[in-house]
Amino acid sequence: MIFKTLWRSKVKIEDKKSDYASLLDSFKYKTTVETRFADFDMLGHVNNAVYFTYMEIARTKYWAQAVNWDWKKNGVIIAKACVDYIAPILPEDKISIYVRTSRIGKSSFDLEYLIVKIKNGDEIICSKCKTVCVAFDYINNVSTSIPQDERTKMVVFEQLDNN
Repeated sequence: MIFKTLWRSKVKIEDKKSDYASLLDSFKYKTTVETRFADFDMLGHVNNAVYFTYMEIARTKYWAQAVNWDWKKNGVIIAKACVDYIAPILPEDKISIYVRTSRIGKSSFDLEYLIVKIKNGDEIICSKCKTVCVAFDYINNVSTSIPQDERTKMVVFEQLDNN
């Protein structure tokens, strides 16, 4: 038996690749990440759990190079991490990761990532990722306000509104 949806005549098609490709211009930081033999699973592509390691590598480079976060004074914990998988990463692929701060709150901020591979001179988006980061005081074991120095560096680097 075939049912026809009466309230929607067109099939909704999502083209994640073209949607995310337009985002590349909004990222100001890009780094390369080397894949390792251990990253690949039995199906011959990067295992889904490894994407979180790639985000960690890119995030650490971003904080060191773009924000210059002072780890000795101010800690950060990851409250949430998510990945939208778009295209597989294969052993022959060279990958880069775009990182940006997309939101800054009182004690938390969001980092967005685009993991891309190069094919025939074009960047192909493999995944769109996000982490919610929380400034954390490890001595008192509580979240804390984002330090003003780091906040200012993120706002200036990303050209965000400082509200």
